[in-house]
Amino acid sequence: MSSPLASPPMESERARLAISVLDLTDLADDTTADATRALCARAAAAGTAAVCVWPRFVAGAVAALTGTPVRVATVVDFPSGTEPLDQVLATTRTALDAGADEIDVVLPYRAWLAGDEAAATAVLDGVRDTASGRVMKVIIETGELPDRATVDRAAHLAIAHGADFVKTSTGKTAVSATLEAAEIVLEAIAVSGRPVGFKASGGIRSAADAGAYLDLAVEIMGAGWVSPATFRFGASGLLDALLVELTDAPAGAPGPTDGETDGY
Repeated sequence: MSSPLASPPMESERARLAISVLDLTDLADDTTADATRALCARAAAAGTAAVCVWPRFVAGAVAALTGTPVRVATVVDFPSGTEPLDQVLATTRTALDAGADEIDVVLPYRAWLAGDEAAATAVLDGVRDTASGRVMKVIIETGELPDRATVDRAAHLAIAHGADFVKTSTGKTAVSATLEAAEIVLEAIAVSGRPVGFKASGGIRSAADAGAYLDLAVEIMGAGWVSPATFRFGASGLLDALLVELTDAPAGAPGPTDGETDGY
């Protein structure tokens, strides 16, 4: 699949773009408040779009990022997509009250695949109503869906129920983001006629990986479409790889750092 870019940007420029759309993530089961503060410091220094943390760490992340443009995202109905509706909405309200800017909610894909569309859409509609005015990213867990047609239907379902972004994966299943799934979701967004963004998450660890997703987005959505308002990477290990691409950039560019946490 070729990119329509006549002359690809320099690697440093592509790396800066990828950093600017990164949700630097720590969703490790054993993470700590100290790890969240370190994550936020790294995000602020590098200039990522957001951090993504467990709901219990939202308040600390908001405090750590006060005065910076880095947004705070959290996850609900995560990672199983099977939590009771009242629990999902309670977690959403608590996170929003703590200052979360963005809610990443898992589509109840198991219920949906079993034919219970009402249960699945109740979660999406409930989170959309609760998070009115905030960004809602719907995780459709593409690696658990059986075929291309089902990924397409899930993407359209998410869009129809108010998704600001359609997100590939939780990063907690055997198959996470793939270029094939990304292509299907981006094409669904393109034909929807709605201003919906795309988030690739899970297993994206190298600059080459990131570049492939950026090129795909340009091919389907057009040059200039990729920005923090329309495109995100969800990753914990990607930032170091992108910073390495800047080591030969002009003075003033951020350099590599250590201490990446596990997550997506």
